[in-house]
Amino acid sequence: MFASPQLHHVTGHDRPQSWQGLLADPEKHWRIGFSARTLAHAWESANGLPPEISCLFGDSAELLLALPEHKVDVPGGSRPSQTDLFALLRWNGRTVALAVEGKVDEPFGPTVGEWLDAASDGKRLRLDYLRRVLGLRNDGLSNLRYQLLHRTASAVIEADRFRTDDAATIVHSFSSTGAWFDAFEAFAGQIGVCVEKDRLATTTTPNGKNLHLAWATGDRRFLAA
Repeated sequence: MFASPQLHHVTGHDRPQSWQGLLADPEKHWRIGFSARTLAHAWESANGLPPEISCLFGDSAELLLALPEHKVDVPGGSRPSQTDLFALLRWNGRTVALAVEGKVDEPFGPTVGEWLDAASDGKRLRLDYLRRVLGLRNDGLSNLRYQLLHRTASAVIEADRFRTDDAATIVHSFSSTGAWFDAFEAFAGQIGVCVEKDRLATTTTPNGKNLHLAWATGDRRFLAA
């Protein structure tokens, strides 16, 4: 866990390796060229926000706090939603609760339809909750990637908990081909926004909060870190 340069590091050190122990499987998921390790090096090397993230918001954006592998409780199911990186930003006099999903070439996991196959009552309860948080209709839901639903809902949930002005979800991608951007685009379209790479798109949640979505192209030199 770490904070902006103006604040003290929460853990007392800023090594990317400090993220490894927070992973669900520290050995399997901490590999050169894969998202967890690459994301850690990219964010720990930045003086605040990584440049590609800062560019989305402009020069006024300031990183206040960042929490790797942040867990968010969601009704239904047996485990919380685990966000690769949760951050609080100050931006144009507003505060933003930001969920960051790191990617290289890994997919976003199963579709909602696949995830619901032989679903328990708990799964159905969770999906209904996520759908209501994001204002999604049932039509077209089954083809969306479930990971994008619970990651974005986590941003909205934490925005309410921390009483921020806005919520945001950013896919921080280090893929040379922009792998799986089409899945992110389909999800954003279902929410009601048109997304382009490296540009912020904004909609409104059912409770009236601004929700920002973006796909940020990361610096590929961190793939070898």
